Amino acid sequence: MAAVAQQMKAKQFTTVVSLLEKGDIAIPVPPLDQTGYVKTTQYGTLADIRFGYFHTLINIIETAEQHPGQPIIWFLDEFNRGSQAVQSELMNLVLQRSVNGLQLPKEVKLVLAENPDATMAGFSQTAYGVTTGDPAINDRTVRLVMRADTEDWLSWAKSQVAGRPRVIEPVTRFIEENPELLAPSQHDDDLYPTPRAWARVAANLKSLATLPISQQLAVRYELLRGDLGETVASIFDLFLQRTQAGLTAEEIYQADSDWPAVVTRFQQFTTDQQQTILLTCLKQEQAYPLTVDQNAHRYLTLLNQLPADGQYAVALAMADRPDLLERLANAQAWRQRVIHAPRCNRGG
Repeated sequence: MAAVAQQMKAKQFTTVVSLLEKGDIAIPVPPLDQTGYVKTTQYGTLADIRFGYFHTLINIIETAEQHPGQPIIWFLDEFNRGSQAVQSELMNLVLQRSVNGLQLPKEVKLVLAENPDATMAGFSQTAYGVTTGDPAINDRTVRLVMRADTEDWLSWAKSQVAGRPRVIEPVTRFIEENPELLAPSQHDDDLYPTPRAWARVAANLKSLATLPISQQLAVRYELLRGDLGETVASIFDLFLQRTQAGLTAEEIYQADSDWPAVVTRFQQFTTDQQQTILLTCLKQEQAYPLTVDQNAHRYLTLLNQLPADGQYAVALAMADRPDLLERLANAQAWRQRVIHAPRCNRGG
């Protein structure tokens, strides 16, 4: 909803209907002095109940007065998880666009979000705890059934916030390789993946990364199972074991590292892990330029540990970086090293 509001250049307000109680809307109780009221020029006088539902309505009215013509979206989330009494109180907002004699400004667009229930076509097996809505609302609203879309979710997950992707790379890569598991139709009865669950998995893995590796491995699977269910958690945990890099670019390139020990460690990883390490180093090439002789030497030494198909995969990743290829072509270290690296030539 936030993305839609941004595209419309609209101001969004959100009310979670499942958190409202009967009377929150129809019977606002103001403080017992004049500071508890807000007077508007067009829409009447409102009781200012801070931190409650009515305070949101006040903010909406004030926004409409201060920015006439700007679209306003009032998002009533989890509408059918509110009690029948709360839904009834909201009827005037949805049907008549008024509450307590107060008319909503024309700029306000109401959007309701509901969880699917067993009465909806295609959701007969759903187990959401909801209160079936009044048919009058269904008759006066347009119902759009939202379904998980892998391409859209990946676009959102990879978008940057404060210079970092919203969802960490191992999760997005797994969904790219297994798009059917973003929201699978076949799943465990108790828990199963949803787009929201995958975002939570990414946040948990990011927090786990701050712990020692032994502690990470001790609790990781249980956390995954708690978000994704047994079946998908097993698949994703195996993916993490297979692909997680065990050497950082800093460990590889730092001048005072025990280089022979680094090579020995590298040789102990699986081919998939070795390939992931080298691809990760490519992504950090600006911090550790491969045009520096020592970096070039170390990178090519590790690259030559891979079988031909692994070298070819790394070469393809380099081919997707024309800027990198141009810099490497002009670097004497690479011209000399590639000539004397026949296995790398066969791979790429």
